[in-house]
Amino acid sequence: MIMMSEESLKHSVTISTASGTSECDSKDGADTPPKNGLKQTIKPFHVFMMSTATGIGTGLLIGNGRSIAIAGVGGTLIGYFVIGVMLTCCMQTVGELVVAFPGMAGGFTSYGKRFIDPSVGFTVSWVFFLNWTVVFPLEICVASMTIKFWNEQMHPSVIVAICYVLVCLVNFVGARCYADADCLFNCLKVLMILGFIVLGIFVDTGLAGTSGYLGFKYYRDPGLFRSNGNLCKSIAATLITACFSTGGTEFVALSCAEQNRDDMPKSIRRASVQVVVRIAIIFCVSLTIIGFLVPYDSPFLMGSGSEMTHASPYVVALTINGVKVVPHIVNAIILISILSVANNAMYSSSRTLHSLATQGFAAEYFAKLDESGRPFRCLCVSAITGLFSFIAEYKDQETVFVWLLSISGLSTVFTWSMICVSHLRFRKALKYQDQSLDQLGYRSPCGEYGSYISLAICAVLLVVQFWIALFPIEGDGKPSVVSFFQNYMTVPIAIALYLGHKLYTRNWQFFIGAQDIDIQTDRDLYYFDEVAGKKLIFVEITDNLESESKLCTSTDKLPK
Repeated sequence: MIMMSEESLKHSVTISTASGTSECDSKDGADTPPKNGLKQTIKPFHVFMMSTATGIGTGLLIGNGRSIAIAGVGGTLIGYFVIGVMLTCCMQTVGELVVAFPGMAGGFTSYGKRFIDPSVGFTVSWVFFLNWTVVFPLEICVASMTIKFWNEQMHPSVIVAICYVLVCLVNFVGARCYADADCLFNCLKVLMILGFIVLGIFVDTGLAGTSGYLGFKYYRDPGLFRSNGNLCKSIAATLITACFSTGGTEFVALSCAEQNRDDMPKSIRRASVQVVVRIAIIFCVSLTIIGFLVPYDSPFLMGSGSEMTHASPYVVALTINGVKVVPHIVNAIILISILSVANNAMYSSSRTLHSLATQGFAAEYFAKLDESGRPFRCLCVSAITGLFSFIAEYKDQETVFVWLLSISGLSTVFTWSMICVSHLRFRKALKYQDQSLDQLGYRSPCGEYGSYISLAICAVLLVVQFWIALFPIEGDGKPSVVSFFQNYMTVPIAIALYLGHKLYTRNWQFFIGAQDIDIQTDRDLYYFDEVAGKKLIFVEITDNLESESKLCTSTDKLPK
């Protein structure tokens, strides 16, 4: 974070507006450009929509059909409850770190390097990049599958090419265009889910459709749960899809480098609360409605094993109950939703590559920004990797879908784990270096216990996914090498990255000592202003020498 004198705060600065750029007076350094050089053009409403709807795409709208076919609606809901508990704690954790270090180059992807160990930072950053690099082509592939609801004969390559060009155009225009387009997509997604819930209740009670009163018919027969001989295994199989579905939540932190600093604590506090609402309403309530309308043994669900066209469970729920027209509207919005997540994926993968370069984990060539403050070279790399989406031509598209979904889901687990460990190391460093928690602009309500809970759930996820990958549900009880690499490939990649970095750097420590963790650079210190009635930024620390000087001359103002 760049220090600004009192005089410089009076000077006008250029900020981005909807129509281009304009000049305005800066307040309290709120428009101070971040150290990473990315423009602060994302506003609180953008953060609100990101935290509410980002990630509502393939996982929820398509992949959950497979989860329902494997474990039933009951098993799928249990999976989301477990992930919801973990994610609620994790979002509080990342909120605390982001508000404390808003100007850290690389955002939360650089936490591992600073608070844990450089090798951990290297591994998780590259795994996070792998995650969103995979999601981009995955979403476009699924878009071509979604089109089959209307026309099974349409050539996948045509759809892929159109979607690919649209996503690239939005991202190459700039962050503000990205945020505005994403807000529009997210609004449509949320309205569609809420509309489906209302219409689903009408269909279930016989007020709409042709099926008459259904009530709890499918909850009794075939039932809430599908065990496939092992109920625990069936429920465990839904967890990775739940991780994939909720994986976009950390976008709040990733976009923090492009937010107005003055809005940051309030925006993230609100967004953290919205995670609970998002899991409860958008995910769980809508899945409950699907359970009223679709039996888990429906041949139209992905994962059912039938050769019929597998549409979204939201579309199936309306179609098989005789609802006209609306399924086509829902499918169209689902297609837009998928493109929205593809849009997020390209944005995130390009920013992550830029983060890798600024941390020294990738070539310095990718650290350069263009005149508009965009990582143009990184965007080009993301565009090239997006060409992998033409794998949609492969005949067995569901196999490709499961493979890419597993890579992304496990990558998300690694990211969440790193955030929680980073938070624990940060808290330990604060205590060891005699720093007060009152200096934090946002303190996690869950505290360290929340990080431990999230870590425990992530550890269980990795263990059960190993079990399912090696002994698949649809298998004969014997280990399957093909299934293992299809569902667990991320873990060997992560281990190879970690060991490779250790060998290259010859640094064999597992953790940076609490006394050596840098908790000063790029950190904003806060104090409570009794007149304003809220916490305000006391000082922005740019480097250790400058911070020591300021802290020595102002310790009487800081809480101890």
